[in-house]
Amino acid sequence: MPDRLRDLIVQWREDPSATYQTWFLWDERLKNFRSIRRGIGQVVEEIEADRFGVAYRGSSLETIVHSVAEQRQIFRGADHAFLWKPKLRIPDIYENPVNQRAFGRLLHHCSCCSTAAEILSAIRAIDQLKIKGLGPAVANLIYFLHPTHAPPFNTAIVNGYNAITRSKVKLGSWEHYLAMREGILALNARYRDLLSNDLGALAGFLFDIGSGRYPAPPLDSEALSDRGWQERLAEARAEAVKFERTALQQRETDRSHTEIQAWVRDLGRALGYRVWIAANDRGRCFEGGRLGEGCLNDLPPSLAASAGADSFRLIDVLWLEAGSDRVAAAFEVEHSTTIYSGIVRMLDLALSGELHTSAGLFLVAPDSREGDVRAQLQRPAFSRIADLDVRYLPYSELEKHRAAIARFGTDIRALAEISHRLI
Repeated sequence: MPDRLRDLIVQWREDPSATYQTWFLWDERLKNFRSIRRGIGQVVEEIEADRFGVAYRGSSLETIVHSVAEQRQIFRGADHAFLWKPKLRIPDIYENPVNQRAFGRLLHHCSCCSTAAEILSAIRAIDQLKIKGLGPAVANLIYFLHPTHAPPFNTAIVNGYNAITRSKVKLGSWEHYLAMREGILALNARYRDLLSNDLGALAGFLFDIGSGRYPAPPLDSEALSDRGWQERLAEARAEAVKFERTALQQRETDRSHTEIQAWVRDLGRALGYRVWIAANDRGRCFEGGRLGEGCLNDLPPSLAASAGADSFRLIDVLWLEAGSDRVAAAFEVEHSTTIYSGIVRMLDLALSGELHTSAGLFLVAPDSREGDVRAQLQRPAFSRIADLDVRYLPYSELEKHRAAIARFGTDIRALAEISHRLI
Protein backbone atom coordinates (compact mmCIF):
# COMPACT_ATOMS: atom_id res chain seq x y z
CA MET A 1 0.00 0.00 0.00
CA PRO A 2 1.49 3.42 -0.88
CA ASP A 3 2.43 5.69 1.97
CA ARG A 4 0.53 8.83 0.95
CA LEU A 5 1.79 10.82 3.92
CA ARG A 6 5.40 10.11 2.99
CA ASP A 7 4.72 11.20 -0.58
CA LEU A 8 3.17 14.44 0.68
CA ILE A 9 6.15 15.19 2.96
CA VAL A 10 8.49 14.71 0.00
CA GLN A 11 6.40 17.12 -2.08
CA TRP A 12 6.31 19.59 0.81
CA ARG A 13 10.09 19.53 1.24
CA GLU A 14 10.57 20.35 -2.44
CA ASP A 15 8.05 23.21 -2.47
CA PRO A 16 10.07 26.46 -2.45
CA SER A 17 7.20 28.40 -0.85
CA ALA A 18 6.34 25.88 1.91
CA THR A 19 7.58 26.31 5.48
CA TYR A 20 10.40 23.76 5.09
CA GLN A 21 12.35 25.98 2.72
CA THR A 22 11.01 29.40 3.74
CA TRP A 23 11.39 28.93 7.51
CA PHE A 24 13.01 25.69 8.65
CA LEU A 25 16.01 26.10 6.34
CA TRP A 26 16.07 29.89 6.79
CA ASP A 27 19.59 31.11 7.56
CA GLU A 28 18.43 33.45 10.30
CA ARG A 29 16.44 30.81 12.19
CA LEU A 30 19.21 29.63 14.54
CA LYS A 31 20.28 33.20 15.25
CA ASN A 32 16.74 33.90 16.42
CA PHE A 33 16.92 30.89 18.71
CA ARG A 34 19.85 32.45 20.54
CA SER A 35 18.24 35.88 20.88
CA ILE A 36 14.93 34.42 22.07
CA ARG A 37 16.72 32.30 24.67
CA ARG A 38 18.54 35.38 25.96
CA GLY A 39 15.24 37.25 26.07
CA ILE A 40 13.60 34.49 28.10
CA GLY A 41 16.45 34.76 30.58
CA GLN A 42 15.76 38.49 30.85
CA VAL A 43 12.07 37.85 31.59
CA VAL A 44 13.00 35.37 34.35
CA GLU A 45 15.49 37.78 35.86
CA GLU A 46 12.98 40.65 35.96
CA ILE A 47 10.23 38.48 37.48
CA GLU A 48 12.59 37.19 40.19
CA ALA A 49 13.69 40.74 40.99
CA ASP A 50 10.12 42.12 41.02
CA ARG A 51 10.97 44.40 38.10
CA PHE A 52 8.69 42.84 35.49
CA GLY A 53 5.77 45.17 36.14
CA VAL A 54 2.04 44.67 35.64
CA ALA A 55 1.66 45.22 31.89
CA TYR A 56 2.48 43.30 28.73
CA ARG A 57 3.09 46.37 26.61
CA GLY A 58 6.66 47.52 26.96
CA SER A 59 7.71 44.44 28.95
CA SER A 60 10.61 42.12 28.23
CA LEU A 61 8.02 39.41 27.50
CA GLU A 62 6.54 41.51 24.70
CA THR A 63 10.01 41.82 23.18
CA ILE A 64 10.65 38.08 22.97
CA VAL A 65 7.10 37.20 21.91
CA HIS A 66 7.44 39.70 19.07
CA SER A 67 10.70 37.97 18.13
CA VAL A 68 8.81 34.68 18.01
CA ALA A 69 5.97 36.21 15.99
CA GLU A 70 8.48 37.49 13.44
CA GLN A 71 9.59 33.92 12.71
CA ARG A 72 7.88 33.94 9.35
CA GLN A 73 4.29 32.83 8.75
CA ILE A 74 4.33 29.81 11.05
CA PHE A 75 4.45 31.95 14.21
CA ARG A 76 2.41 34.92 13.06
CA GLY A 77 -0.06 35.76 15.79
CA ALA A 78 2.05 34.16 18.52
CA ASP A 79 1.63 37.29 20.63
CA HIS A 80 -2.16 37.01 20.73
CA ALA A 81 -2.10 34.56 23.63
CA PHE A 82 0.04 36.93 25.71
CA LEU A 83 -1.81 40.17 24.96
CA TRP A 84 -3.61 41.50 28.03
CA LYS A 85 -7.38 41.21 27.68
CA PRO A 86 -8.64 43.60 30.37
CA LYS A 87 -12.29 42.56 30.22
CA LEU A 88 -11.40 38.91 30.78
CA ARG A 89 -8.30 39.71 32.88
CA ILE A 90 -6.28 37.13 30.99
CA PRO A 91 -3.63 35.88 30.79
CA ASP A 92 -3.51 36.29 34.55
CA ILE A 93 0.25 36.79 34.88
CA TYR A 94 0.45 40.57 34.92
CA GLU A 95 -1.58 41.79 37.87
CA ASN A 96 -1.32 38.57 39.90
CA PRO A 97 2.22 38.40 41.39
CA VAL A 98 1.86 34.76 42.49
CA ASN A 99 0.92 33.64 38.98
CA GLN A 100 3.64 35.84 37.51
CA ARG A 101 6.29 34.17 39.67
CA ALA A 102 4.91 30.74 38.73
CA PHE A 103 5.26 31.69 35.05
CA GLY A 104 8.81 32.84 35.75
CA ARG A 105 9.60 29.53 37.46
CA LEU A 106 8.31 27.63 34.44
CA LEU A 107 10.58 29.57 32.09
CA HIS A 108 13.53 29.31 34.48
CA HIS A 109 13.07 25.57 34.95
CA CYS A 110 12.83 24.97 31.21
CA SER A 111 15.85 27.20 30.60
CA CYS A 112 17.98 25.20 33.02
CA CYS A 113 16.81 21.62 32.44
CA SER A 114 17.94 19.30 29.69
CA THR A 115 15.62 16.29 29.60
CA ALA A 116 12.11 15.71 28.34
CA ALA A 117 11.04 14.42 31.76
CA GLU A 118 12.07 17.71 33.39
CA ILE A 119 10.22 19.76 30.78
CA LEU A 120 7.05 17.70 31.21
CA SER A 121 7.29 18.06 34.97
CA ALA A 122 7.45 21.86 34.64
CA ILE A 123 4.46 21.87 32.28
CA ARG A 124 2.39 19.71 34.60
CA ALA A 125 3.32 21.97 37.52
CA ILE A 126 2.03 25.10 35.74
CA ASP A 127 -1.07 23.21 34.60
CA GLN A 128 -1.88 22.37 38.23
CA LEU A 129 -2.27 26.08 38.96
CA LYS A 130 -4.97 26.58 36.30
CA ILE A 131 -3.84 30.14 35.57
CA LYS A 132 -6.55 31.82 33.48
CA GLY A 133 -5.52 32.29 29.89
CA LEU A 134 -2.06 30.74 30.27
CA GLY A 135 -2.23 27.65 28.10
CA PRO A 136 -0.16 25.69 25.59
CA ALA A 137 0.71 28.81 23.58
CA VAL A 138 3.59 29.02 26.09
CA ALA A 139 4.97 25.95 24.28
CA ASN A 140 6.08 28.33 21.53
CA LEU A 141 8.58 29.77 24.02
CA ILE A 142 9.59 26.35 25.32
CA TYR A 143 10.19 25.20 21.74
CA PHE A 144 12.96 27.78 21.35
CA LEU A 145 14.60 26.37 24.48
CA HIS A 146 14.16 22.69 23.58
CA PRO A 147 13.33 22.19 19.90
CA THR A 148 13.86 18.41 20.07
CA HIS A 149 11.49 17.93 23.02
CA ALA A 150 8.68 20.50 22.76
CA PRO A 151 6.81 21.14 19.50
CA PRO A 152 5.31 24.56 18.79
CA PHE A 153 1.57 24.99 19.25
CA ASN A 154 -0.96 27.12 17.41
CA THR A 155 -4.33 26.79 15.68
CA ALA A 156 -2.96 25.81 12.28
CA ILE A 157 -0.58 23.21 13.74
CA VAL A 158 -3.43 21.70 15.74
CA ASN A 159 -5.71 21.69 12.70
CA GLY A 160 -3.03 19.99 10.63
CA TYR A 161 -2.40 17.36 13.27
CA ASN A 162 -6.11 16.65 13.64
CA ALA A 163 -6.52 16.40 9.87
CA ILE A 164 -3.68 13.89 9.48
CA THR A 165 -4.46 11.71 12.48
CA ARG A 166 -8.22 12.27 12.81
CA SER A 167 -7.55 13.26 16.41
CA LYS A 168 -9.48 15.84 18.41
CA VAL A 169 -6.86 18.09 19.93
CA LYS A 170 -8.38 21.17 21.56
CA LEU A 171 -6.74 24.54 21.91
CA GLY A 172 -6.13 25.79 25.44
CA SER A 173 -5.58 22.41 27.08
CA TRP A 174 -2.17 21.34 28.34
CA GLU A 175 -3.43 17.75 28.52
CA HIS A 176 -4.29 17.83 24.83
CA TYR A 177 -0.94 19.44 24.03
CA LEU A 178 0.96 16.68 25.86
CA ALA A 179 -1.07 13.97 24.12
CA MET A 180 -0.48 15.66 20.76
CA ARG A 181 3.22 15.87 21.59
CA GLU A 182 3.39 12.09 21.94
CA GLY A 183 1.67 11.70 18.56
CA ILE A 184 4.06 14.19 16.98
CA LEU A 185 7.05 12.30 18.37
CA ALA A 186 5.66 9.08 16.87
CA LEU A 187 5.11 10.74 13.49
CA ASN A 188 8.55 12.31 13.59
CA ALA A 189 10.20 8.99 14.39
CA ARG A 190 8.37 7.33 11.50
CA TYR A 191 9.44 9.95 8.95
CA ARG A 192 12.67 11.21 10.50
CA ASP A 193 14.64 10.47 7.32
CA LEU A 194 12.59 13.25 5.70
CA LEU A 195 12.29 15.55 8.71
CA SER A 196 14.64 16.34 11.61
CA ASN A 197 15.29 15.79 15.30
CA ASP A 198 14.13 19.42 15.57
CA LEU A 199 10.34 19.16 15.88
CA GLY A 200 9.99 22.47 14.06
CA ALA A 201 10.21 20.67 10.73
CA LEU A 202 7.17 18.49 11.40
CA ALA A 203 5.37 21.44 13.02
CA GLY A 204 5.90 23.39 9.80
CA PHE A 205 4.44 20.52 7.77
CA LEU A 206 1.40 20.36 10.06
CA PHE A 207 1.06 24.14 9.83
CA ASP A 208 0.93 24.03 6.03
CA ILE A 209 -1.76 21.37 6.12
CA GLY A 210 -3.74 23.11 8.86
CA SER A 211 -3.63 26.44 7.05
CA GLY A 212 -4.99 24.84 3.87
CA ARG A 213 -1.87 24.83 1.70
CA TYR A 214 -2.04 21.05 1.35
CA PRO A 215 -4.97 18.66 1.83
CA ALA A 216 -4.51 15.92 4.41
CA PRO A 217 -4.02 12.53 2.73
CA PRO A 218 -6.52 9.76 3.44
CA LEU A 219 -5.55 7.52 6.33
CA ASP A 220 -3.76 4.30 5.42
CA SER A 221 -3.74 1.18 7.58
CA GLU A 222 -0.50 2.14 9.31
CA ALA A 223 -1.37 5.76 10.09
CA LEU A 224 -2.22 6.99 13.53
CA SER A 225 -5.92 6.56 14.17
CA ASP A 226 -8.48 8.22 16.41
CA ARG A 227 -8.17 5.19 18.67
CA GLY A 228 -4.49 5.99 19.08
CA TRP A 229 -5.38 9.56 19.98
CA GLN A 230 -7.84 8.45 22.65
CA GLU A 231 -5.20 6.19 24.15
CA ARG A 232 -2.62 8.96 24.24
CA LEU A 233 -5.09 11.39 25.77
CA ALA A 234 -5.99 8.83 28.45
CA GLU A 235 -2.28 8.36 29.19
CA ALA A 236 -1.78 12.12 29.45
CA ARG A 237 -4.69 12.40 31.87
CA ALA A 238 -3.40 9.49 33.95
CA GLU A 239 0.02 11.15 34.13
CA ALA A 240 -1.65 14.41 35.20
CA VAL A 241 -3.47 12.64 38.05
CA LYS A 242 -0.28 10.90 39.12
CA PHE A 243 1.64 14.17 38.98
CA GLU A 244 -1.08 15.92 40.98
CA ARG A 245 -0.71 13.41 43.81
CA THR A 246 3.06 13.74 43.78
CA ALA A 247 2.85 17.52 43.53
CA LEU A 248 0.46 17.64 46.49
CA GLN A 249 2.92 15.70 48.62
CA GLN A 250 5.76 17.94 47.44
CA ARG A 251 3.76 21.09 48.21
CA GLU A 252 3.14 19.83 51.72
CA THR A 253 6.87 19.25 52.13
CA ASP A 254 7.75 22.63 50.62
CA ARG A 255 5.16 24.36 52.78
CA SER A 256 6.62 22.86 55.93
CA HIS A 257 10.18 23.68 54.87
CA THR A 258 9.27 27.24 53.89
CA GLU A 259 7.25 27.79 57.06
CA ILE A 260 10.19 26.74 59.26
CA GLN A 261 12.53 29.00 57.29
CA ALA A 262 10.08 31.85 57.88
CA TRP A 263 10.06 31.13 61.64
CA VAL A 264 13.86 31.29 61.72
CA ARG A 265 13.89 34.38 59.51
CA ASP A 266 11.44 36.27 61.72
CA LEU A 267 13.21 35.21 64.91
CA GLY A 268 16.54 36.44 63.60
CA ARG A 269 15.14 39.83 62.67
CA ALA A 270 13.44 40.13 66.06
CA LEU A 271 16.83 39.56 67.72
CA GLY A 272 18.39 42.32 65.63
CA TYR A 273 20.29 40.24 63.11
CA ARG A 274 20.45 40.79 59.39
CA VAL A 275 19.05 37.72 57.64
CA TRP A 276 20.03 35.88 54.48
CA ILE A 277 17.62 33.40 52.86
CA ALA A 278 19.00 30.74 50.50
CA ALA A 279 19.24 32.13 46.98
CA ASN A 280 17.07 29.37 45.54
CA ASP A 281 14.35 29.89 48.19
CA ARG A 282 14.02 33.68 48.30
CA GLY A 283 11.21 33.74 45.73
CA ARG A 284 9.08 31.11 47.49
CA CYS A 285 5.59 32.27 48.35
CA PHE A 286 4.68 32.50 52.02
CA GLU A 287 1.61 34.12 53.57
CA GLY A 288 0.99 36.38 50.60
CA GLY A 289 4.58 37.51 50.17
CA ARG A 290 8.00 36.16 49.29
CA LEU A 291 10.24 34.35 51.73
CA GLY A 292 13.15 36.69 51.00
CA GLU A 293 11.26 39.94 51.64
CA GLY A 294 13.00 42.13 54.20
CA CYS A 295 16.20 40.08 53.99
CA LEU A 296 19.61 40.70 52.46
CA ASN A 297 19.70 40.91 48.69
CA ASP A 298 23.42 40.11 48.51
CA LEU A 299 25.91 38.26 50.66
CA PRO A 300 28.31 40.52 52.58
CA PRO A 301 31.62 41.11 50.73
CA SER A 302 33.69 38.78 52.92
CA LEU A 303 31.34 35.88 52.23
CA ALA A 304 30.76 36.69 48.56
CA ALA A 305 34.53 36.76 47.93
CA SER A 306 35.13 33.47 49.72
CA ALA A 307 35.99 30.30 47.83
CA GLY A 308 32.88 28.72 49.34
CA ALA A 309 30.49 31.51 48.32
CA ASP A 310 28.42 29.29 46.02
CA SER A 311 27.82 26.93 48.94
CA PHE A 312 27.06 29.71 51.43
CA ARG A 313 24.37 31.17 49.15
CA LEU A 314 22.40 27.93 49.47
CA ILE A 315 22.39 27.72 53.27
CA ASP A 316 18.71 27.91 54.25
CA VAL A 317 19.07 30.82 56.70
CA LEU A 318 22.01 32.89 57.90
CA TRP A 319 21.95 35.40 60.77
CA LEU A 320 24.60 38.12 60.45
CA GLU A 321 25.73 40.61 63.07
CA ALA A 322 24.19 44.03 62.59
CA GLY A 323 27.49 45.91 62.41
CA SER A 324 29.78 43.44 60.67
CA ASP A 325 30.03 40.65 58.12
CA ARG A 326 30.32 38.05 60.84
CA VAL A 327 27.87 35.15 60.68
CA ALA A 328 26.25 34.68 64.07
CA ALA A 329 24.27 31.55 63.18
CA ALA A 330 23.58 29.24 60.27
CA PHE A 331 20.47 27.08 59.91
CA GLU A 332 19.70 24.15 57.64
CA VAL A 333 16.06 23.04 57.62
CA GLU A 334 15.81 19.33 56.85
CA HIS A 335 12.14 18.44 56.60
CA SER A 336 12.24 15.23 54.62
CA THR A 337 15.50 15.17 52.67
CA THR A 338 18.87 13.73 53.59
CA ILE A 339 21.09 15.76 55.87
CA TYR A 340 24.27 15.48 53.86
CA SER A 341 24.15 18.56 51.66
CA GLY A 342 23.05 20.84 54.50
CA ILE A 343 25.78 19.62 56.85
CA VAL A 344 28.42 20.02 54.13
CA ARG A 345 27.34 23.62 53.51
CA MET A 346 27.60 24.45 57.21
CA LEU A 347 31.01 22.75 57.37
CA ASP A 348 32.17 24.89 54.46
CA LEU A 349 31.06 27.98 56.35
CA ALA A 350 32.59 27.00 59.68
CA LEU A 351 35.93 26.05 58.14
CA SER A 352 36.12 29.03 55.78
CA GLY A 353 38.10 31.23 58.17
CA GLU A 354 38.39 32.71 61.64
CA LEU A 355 35.50 35.06 60.97
CA HIS A 356 32.91 32.29 61.14
CA THR A 357 34.40 29.54 63.29
CA SER A 358 32.32 30.59 66.30
CA ALA A 359 29.03 30.78 64.41
CA GLY A 360 26.19 28.78 65.87
CA LEU A 361 25.32 25.88 63.56
CA PHE A 362 21.78 24.51 63.78
CA LEU A 363 20.14 21.62 62.03
CA VAL A 364 16.40 22.30 62.25
CA ALA A 365 14.32 19.18 61.70
CA PRO A 366 11.30 17.20 62.91
CA ASP A 367 11.56 15.73 66.39
CA SER A 368 11.28 12.23 64.97
CA ARG A 369 14.45 12.52 62.88
CA GLU A 370 16.96 13.17 65.65
CA GLY A 371 17.88 9.52 66.16
CA ASP A 372 18.44 9.00 62.45
CA VAL A 373 20.53 12.15 62.18
CA ARG A 374 22.73 11.10 65.11
CA ALA A 375 23.27 7.70 63.51
CA GLN A 376 24.21 9.24 60.16
CA LEU A 377 26.71 11.62 61.74
CA GLN A 378 28.69 8.68 63.08
CA ARG A 379 29.85 7.98 59.53
CA PRO A 380 33.56 8.67 58.87
CA ALA A 381 32.63 11.25 56.24
CA PHE A 382 31.39 13.53 59.03
CA SER A 383 34.36 13.19 61.36
CA ARG A 384 35.00 16.94 61.25
CA ILE A 385 31.58 17.53 62.83
CA ALA A 386 33.02 16.50 66.19
CA ASP A 387 35.18 19.64 66.14
CA LEU A 388 32.15 21.89 65.79
CA ASP A 389 29.18 22.65 67.98
CA VAL A 390 26.47 21.56 65.55
CA ARG A 391 23.15 21.45 67.34
CA TYR A 392 19.83 19.77 66.62
CA LEU A 393 16.86 22.14 66.94
CA PRO A 394 13.56 20.19 66.91
CA TYR A 395 10.53 21.77 65.27
CA SER A 396 8.49 21.44 68.47
CA GLU A 397 11.00 23.36 70.58
CA LEU A 398 11.29 26.12 68.01
CA GLU A 399 7.51 26.41 67.70
CA LYS A 400 7.00 26.41 71.46
CA HIS A 401 9.65 29.00 72.37
CA ARG A 402 10.15 31.24 69.33
CA ALA A 403 7.66 33.91 70.45
CA ALA A 404 9.25 34.20 73.92
CA ILE A 405 12.77 34.28 72.49
CA ALA A 406 11.75 36.99 70.02
CA ARG A 407 10.26 39.05 72.84
CA PHE A 408 12.81 38.60 75.58
CA GLY A 409 15.96 37.24 73.90
CA THR A 410 19.01 39.22 72.90
CA ASP A 411 21.14 36.75 70.93
CA ILE A 412 21.49 33.08 69.95
CA ARG A 413 22.14 31.83 73.49
CA ALA A 414 18.45 31.06 73.99
CA LEU A 415 18.59 28.66 71.04
CA ALA A 416 21.36 26.72 72.76
CA GLU A 417 18.96 26.08 75.62
CA ILE A 418 16.28 24.50 73.44
CA SER A 419 18.57 22.57 71.08
CA HIS A 420 20.75 19.50 71.56
CA ARG A 421 24.39 19.03 70.68
CA LEU A 422 24.68 16.29 68.11
CA ILE A 423 28.17 14.97 68.87
